[in-house]
Amino acid sequence: METDHDTVSLGEFEFQSGESIPDLELAYETYGEFTGDNAVLVCHALTGSAHVAGHRGTQGTAGQARAWWDDIVGPGKAIDTTEYFVVCANNPGSCYGSSGPASENPETGEPYGTDFPAVTVGDWTEAQRLLLDELGIPHLHAVVGGSVGGMNAIDWAKRHPDHVERVVPIASAARLDPQCLAIDAIARRAITTDCDWQGGDYYGTDAKPTDGLSLARQLGHVMYLSKASMEAKFGRRAAGRDAMRSFPVDPAGTFFPYRDVESYLDYQAEKFVERFDANSYLYLTRAMDNYDLSAGFESDADALAAFEGEALVVSFTGDWHFTTEQAEELADALRTVDQPVAHHVIESDHGHDAFLVEPEKVGPPLADFLEDGVDGKSVTDTVEREDESSQFAPVHTSLFSD
Repeated sequence: METDHDTVSLGEFEFQSGESIPDLELAYETYGEFTGDNAVLVCHALTGSAHVAGHRGTQGTAGQARAWWDDIVGPGKAIDTTEYFVVCANNPGSCYGSSGPASENPETGEPYGTDFPAVTVGDWTEAQRLLLDELGIPHLHAVVGGSVGGMNAIDWAKRHPDHVERVVPIASAARLDPQCLAIDAIARRAITTDCDWQGGDYYGTDAKPTDGLSLARQLGHVMYLSKASMEAKFGRRAAGRDAMRSFPVDPAGTFFPYRDVESYLDYQAEKFVERFDANSYLYLTRAMDNYDLSAGFESDADALAAFEGEALVVSFTGDWHFTTEQAEELADALRTVDQPVAHHVIESDHGHDAFLVEPEKVGPPLADFLEDGVDGKSVTDTVEREDESSQFAPVHTSLFSD
């Protein structure tokens, strides 16, 4: 697979907040060959990078060695790089090569830290538009994204309706619900109350807010799993004898088992803090939390009224982070303005992570939609089911309810 990894300088960039930086750098990767009408923009999720497919040796906060959607993007796969020219950019505010809190402020020679402007999903969309201009791509065949990347995808239909033919928000919604807003708020407080956060100015020091970032990531992982997947994966089992606790335990706690689910969360957190920046986590979660498709318009439908392409909304029955009901609301907004849309519901117990771990379920409808739109052979729309009273399978609307 022909792959190109690069960083482009986009010059002075004004964020939605009104603040600017003198030079926005955007790390990106491209796959395949551009033929004029075959460009597909893939938008990554919260802590993803531009490295969506293939293999690359870099890792740490300069990039991810493991591609995050390699089962979907590549030759002969759902987003077939022998047919499509795929572009994936690391979002501003992240720490995988694009400008963010950890990158150098050219005016001071020091990391921006919390002097970096607040970022929004809209800023990501505008930065991507500038990148595509640099690459000589005026029009997109499709924009595809999962989770907050799905918000990014639908934002393209809102901000640049004439520049894209098809949009595919997967495991996403027009906005977050209060439960997810609450959990994200706790995650940020775990970081900012870590004494090693130092007001965000921890760069160049030996002390980093690893405990706070670890806890934030653990909360994230709980959001990404469903009750069913956690029961199947962990149950109430104790961890193995060699498992080591990552956090201090109170004296009474040593009487009780260190459970398998705790060990899993600790392991994931330890790996995450090695490669991600705490300030970036603050910035990116706020961008996700702040996104509201209807902002500046009377409704979601009004925000999408200028879009004349087609949309495929994909949701998963076990996902309580972005539920099937929220996805249906997004699809219904498009129906309201008479745009061709299919809401494809996938039966899954994997929770929010399903869009990453079940490519065999995501791939066929995605591939068929990219080729034939809503008329694709594997694309189904829940409203077209004979029994509309049972459109949706049960959803884990709360991880904490029975």
